[in-house]
Amino acid sequence: MSMDKLTVLIADDHPVFRKGLRVLLAAIPATELVGEVTSGEEAVRLAEQLQPDVILMDLRMPGGGGLDAIRRIVHTSPHIRILVVTMFEDDDSVFAAMRAGARGYVLKDMDDEDIGRAIVAVGNGDAIFSPAIASRMMSFFATRPALPAALFPDLTESERNVLRLMAQGANNEAIAHQLGFSVKTVRNYVSNIFSKLQVADRAQAIVKAREAGLT
Repeated sequence: MSMDKLTVLIADDHPVFRKGLRVLLAAIPATELVGEVTSGEEAVRLAEQLQPDVILMDLRMPGGGGLDAIRRIVHTSPHIRILVVTMFEDDDSVFAAMRAGARGYVLKDMDDEDIGRAIVAVGNGDAIFSPAIASRMMSFFATRPALPAALFPDLTESERNVLRLMAQGANNEAIAHQLGFSVKTVRNYVSNIFSKLQVADRAQAIVKAREAGLT
């Protein structure tokens, strides 16, 4: 197995769809299929054993559904990125999957080429939604009341997440593990935080974060 490839685990109880995913993954040079399971319980077990980069997760399977599996996998292995691949596009399913920790949500009726792009994108750290799901999410949030201004608006969301964990006492290695970043990426974010907050060191940044209630 090439170390440069994204390792992928399939969790789906439909044999025909799994076969299609096998063919698709074999045609993508950037991916390597490392296993298949047919239930959420099996997904949790094999994710712990294989530590794949990406899991393609159906939501409803016999012997343990996908939502609980997502929560358990993300809790124990936050670096594993989960792409939901399902037929269910209702709001409850979409937002439940996102809250559980999925990094993307696409529908099974998407073109193979689009699903392939989604797999690689999620594996590389992006958040991906099929067009139908993205449209539903935009409509949902367009009708929601405005949220209060974010703390430290000059920071990106990733930088705020890093700062929050810093304020909780986490070092760079722990932050990288929890957020699924490399240690080098975390160092870059920390440097950006120092610059944007106009502080000299980690201690000053932590004081500012705690005073603002970011923890």
